Amino acid sequence: MIQKNLNFVSENKSVLTNGISFLILLLGLNLHNNIITTVGLFAISGGLTNWLAIHMLFEKIPFLYGSGVVQIQFESFKIGLKNLIIYEFFSSDKLTSTFNSSSELLSTIKKKIDLDKVFEQIIDAIENSQLGGLLNMFGGKSSLEPLREPIKEKFNDIINQLFENQQSPDFTNTSKDYIEKLIDERLSELKPKDVKEIIQRMIKKQLGWLVVWGGFFGGIIGLISTLFF
Repeated sequence: MIQKNLNFVSENKSVLTNGISFLILLLGLNLHNNIITTVGLFAISGGLTNWLAIHMLFEKIPFLYGSGVVQIQFESFKIGLKNLIIYEFFSSDKLTSTFNSSSELLSTIKKKIDLDKVFEQIIDAIENSQLGGLLNMFGGKSSLEPLREPIKEKFNDIINQLFENQQSPDFTNTSKDYIEKLIDERLSELKPKDVKEIIQRMIKKQLGWLVVWGGFFGGIIGLISTLFF
C-alpha cells in the first residue's frame, strides 16, 4: 500500500505540486495574508510555467513558436538515436571487443570438444538409420574407421574458420554494416508521433521534477519578495 502511494506521488508530482501551490494561494486569499498569497502565487506561477514548457516540448501549440520541437525536429532526433546506438553500443571497438570475448569462449569450447566422441556418435547415427543394413554389408563400423581422421580434420577446419572469421576486420565491419542497416530500416518506419513517445518514455518522469522545483523555488522567491521588497 505504501509503495503504491509512493508510485502515485512519483507519477503525479506535477499535478500535486501545482495543486498544493493553488491551495496555498487560496489559503492566503482566504486569510487575507499577503505573504502566504504571494508564496502561493509565485509557486503556482513557477510550477505552471515549467509544466507548460514541458508540454510545449512534445506538443505543438497554435501561435506559440517553437512548441512541439520534438515532433518538428524528429528527423534530427532519429539521427541522434541512430548515432547513440551505433557509437555507444555497436562501434568497431566495442564489436571487436565483443567478438574477441566470443573467440575466447569459442577457443575454450574447441579445447573441450571430443572429436573422437563426435565421430562415434555419427557412426552410431548411421548404424541406427536406414543405412545401417547397408553399412553391415560392407563390414559394419570398422569399415568407416578410415574416415575418422578426415572427419576430425574437417571439424577442426570449420571451428578454426569460425574462430578466424570472428577476429577479422572484415567480419567486424560486415557485422557493423548489417546492424546499421537494421537500425536504418527500423528508424525509417518511425513517425514524428513515435519519436515523441520514445523520448517521453525516456525522460518524462524526470521532467516532472522541473515542475516540482519550479513550484518550490517560485514559492521561495515569493517569500523573499514579500520580506525584502
